[in-house]
Amino acid sequence: MYAPVTKLLTFEEFLAWDDGSGREFELIDGVPVPLSEPNANHEDLTERLCAYLESHCQDNDLPYVSRQSKQIRLKTEPGEKEKSRKADIVIFDKDEWQRMKSSSSSAAAYVPPPGAIEVVSNNWKDDYLTKLAEYEELGVLEYIIVDYAAFGGIRFIGSPKQPTIMIYQLEDGEYLPGKVFRGQDRIDSRLFPNTSLTAEQIFEMSR
Repeated sequence: MYAPVTKLLTFEEFLAWDDGSGREFELIDGVPVPLSEPNANHEDLTERLCAYLESHCQDNDLPYVSRQSKQIRLKTEPGEKEKSRKADIVIFDKDEWQRMKSSSSSAAAYVPPPGAIEVVSNNWKDDYLTKLAEYEELGVLEYIIVDYAAFGGIRFIGSPKQPTIMIYQLEDGEYLPGKVFRGQDRIDSRLFPNTSLTAEQIFEMSR
């Protein structure tokens, strides 16, 4: 159980809110909604990929900072209740991260981040459908879906199902059809153009 809120929260209020349960939450229409805990494979892949990307950005002097399990403020119209997603990995603009370092506010994506990465779990429709639409509307430049255990529907990862990475890149406000990577395919990313990572090397991070 978690403590109910007595009023709808803004994004900033939500970041400061704590029900004392230790659980992770997202903000849905002003209401904190608890998230399922990731399994150990999901946790390892997320942690190792985030560490790799952070090191890659530093080594190649890329203008990004990679951080694990950070809230992203979603787009809402004036008067609408606020929403957020807690992405597995958020790729921040380095200048925006430096701005937050000089602030006492919680570290989160208050403005649209350049990139977001989701590692797929049983609720795969959230990653392939709901979050895809949300990140597109928000203007996230690159959205990466890592389906290391082939959870997704066959219309996304084919039949027979196999571990797949899909990368969606924003063009004129819309995501282009997702690029598909499997096995020894080298990852083709706009944010990380010099990476030599293959899809299988990313999947190995869960093992």
